[in-house]
Amino acid sequence: MDEDARGSTLAESGLKGASQSLASFEEETKTLVKRVQHVLHEFPTAIPFIVLIVGIIIFSFAAGSRFFAPFNLSLVLQQVTIIGTLGIAQTLVILTAGIDLSVGVMMVLSSIIMGRLAVVWGWPPEVAFALGLLAGTACGFINGVLVAWIKLPPFIVTLGTWSIYGALIILVSHSETIRSEDIDRMAPILHWTGHRIIFGHGALITYGSILMIVMAVMVWYILNRTAFGRHVYAAGDDPEAARLSGINTNATLIGVYTIAGFICAVAGWILIGRIGAASPLGNQTANLDAITAVVIGGTSLFGGRGSLVGTLVGALIVGVFRDGLALAGVNVLWQEFAVGILIILAVTIDQWIRKIST
Repeated sequence: MDEDARGSTLAESGLKGASQSLASFEEETKTLVKRVQHVLHEFPTAIPFIVLIVGIIIFSFAAGSRFFAPFNLSLVLQQVTIIGTLGIAQTLVILTAGIDLSVGVMMVLSSIIMGRLAVVWGWPPEVAFALGLLAGTACGFINGVLVAWIKLPPFIVTLGTWSIYGALIILVSHSETIRSEDIDRMAPILHWTGHRIIFGHGALITYGSILMIVMAVMVWYILNRTAFGRHVYAAGDDPEAARLSGINTNATLIGVYTIAGFICAVAGWILIGRIGAASPLGNQTANLDAITAVVIGGTSLFGGRGSLVGTLVGALIVGVFRDGLALAGVNVLWQEFAVGILIILAVTIDQWIRKIST
């Protein structure tokens, strides 16, 4: 018997008695906590909806019938309009794993440019309005270029531009507030967002709130029905993989920050209608409330996961909690304390949910 035959015989004898059963793998039994974690990972907006419902139930008992009064509910919507609009812009940025600390000052700068051009310098209101929108868009474009092309961290870039745009507000406005009467006389178009539709029983809605909803629908469509929207999510989830798959991540980032700047300019128009004036002190710190709404709404600070619906619900949560606590007689100090707790809980839950994908 040659060596090949002898080796084959030995191999066959060695396999005698070996198990003939196929390999099997037992599925890991998921605990209730794991199942909840999976559900929340699949539906990130579930948590803010639950928090909103719980908040409404709590304040319906704490504040009584005053909370559900039509005028009060209308007031909550008016209060969250600016936060919600800026939250739309902030959501776009945070989906790319960035952050924009300058959304508040871009909003105010745009409103000041609209007001000064139309009222102080006598430009046609339509031209002043268009240039105000262009100014906000340009500010966003600058942020995008610094982040995408210069490769600077978004936090540092927008912290720097927050100071720069803030200085421009003082320079352009000369620290002067343009009064409501002057805007009504010279540029009534700037007050359009403050006009109200009254439904009776004290219920009303402003055109600014309607504009916020329209902006939300448009951006939702972009994120969920266009290639650019898919690129935004991909760039936030894994920028290197997105680049290797053929996505121009630099162009995507610049586009995101530019659109965010335009939305902030629209928020500046809404701001004029909300407060009735163009003031250099007009809610420059609204960026913090916008970030709060985005985070509470379930959008991950690490990018690639979140939705505009969650952001709008997050803005409503902030509005409901502040309004409910105020009606219940809680001090403003503790209102801010409660919002801070909400932020920490939202980020903690986000970290826990993200573990499912690691």
